[in-house]
Amino acid sequence: MTVFDRRVVRWRRERAAVDWPQFDFLMRETADRLVDRLDDITRAFPLALDLGCHGGEIAEALNGRGGIQTLIQADLSPAMVRSAAARKTGPVLACDEELLPFAPASLDAILSNLSLHWVNDLPGALIQARRALRPDGLFLGCLLGGDTLSELRTCLADAEMELAGGLSPRTSPLADVRDVGNLLARAGFALPTVDADIITVRYESPLKLMADLRGMGESNAVLARHRGLGRRDVMMRAAQLYLERHQGPDGRVPATFEVITLTAWAPDPSQPKPLPPGSGQTSLTDVLH
Repeated sequence: MTVFDRRVVRWRRERAAVDWPQFDFLMRETADRLVDRLDDITRAFPLALDLGCHGGEIAEALNGRGGIQTLIQADLSPAMVRSAAARKTGPVLACDEELLPFAPASLDAILSNLSLHWVNDLPGALIQARRALRPDGLFLGCLLGGDTLSELRTCLADAEMELAGGLSPRTSPLADVRDVGNLLARAGFALPTVDADIITVRYESPLKLMADLRGMGESNAVLARHRGLGRRDVMMRAAQLYLERHQGPDGRVPATFEVITLTAWAPDPSQPKPLPPGSGQTSLTDVLH
């Protein structure tokens, strides 16, 4: 099912690349958190892919960690790729996450920072990622989850119902933790784990939040969106509701970002296997008593 207009996703990321350093704060934060997880893994990953590299935040956060000798930075947006290339950390590539141009079993690790929530065929993209990994290769990624921008979503919906008498697809559908965990298993990954963190950013106004989303390239790209400009009265009413409901004593308003992190491995015979049912040697009754 096609939900997102990928041409619009690419165009908005192209536009965002122009002033990217002004709006990359969330990508930097999640890149740091993602790469920190490599510190808990003793393996080295000589050849890795940064899938959806934006401005090269993963490359900057790595700083030699993970035993990564070569990092390929790839993004849907050629402008973002050029921005990442300026860091001179290795090969760069403009490509679509839904059509990976890598040979089977050619990569030791794939990292992806806040890009996969714009993919139409997430199961297919995960399958391709798993196939591109060598046996026991690592997939480590994060994407925005369903609680992201819950405040803004509710206010936009209520404002549109009030002024327009109906709802239009103004915000993107996002996955939840259980969905993503099931997708990893369906894609053939071994040892999948999924968890979620909440990052709250406090803004001076709802309009500044909306401007930042545009600057991040995270504006609405749902295929069924209205092609015309958003109604100004709806946007202003949504901003008013946002302030009424969420403004704190300091005059600022919170914006919630739910970040879902995925860790999984390409299957390999050396990996631990679950014990067969009935093989346990300890009685639960003994433990409880």
